[in-house]
Amino acid sequence: MRHDSSKGDSKMIAMLLGPLALTGGAATLLWIIAAVLVIAGILTLLRGGVVAGIVLIVVGLLIGPGGVSIFK
Repeated sequence: MRHDSSKGDSKMIAMLLGPLALTGGAATLLWIIAAVLVIAGILTLLRGGVVAGIVLIVVGLLIGPGGVSIFK
């Protein structure tokens, strides 16, 4: 008896990635989160936290639905 796990794997991936589909509300929420992260990163840079500021800015750019986004 052979078990084909590719169907189960694809269903699992679809189940996990389904909520990440960008509807209008999700895209707006991602923009807001990205903007907050970038602003927090800039403020952290100004207060002297160079590494933390850069990390916050990069994460904000990756989360935001425009430009470079991990959700595209």
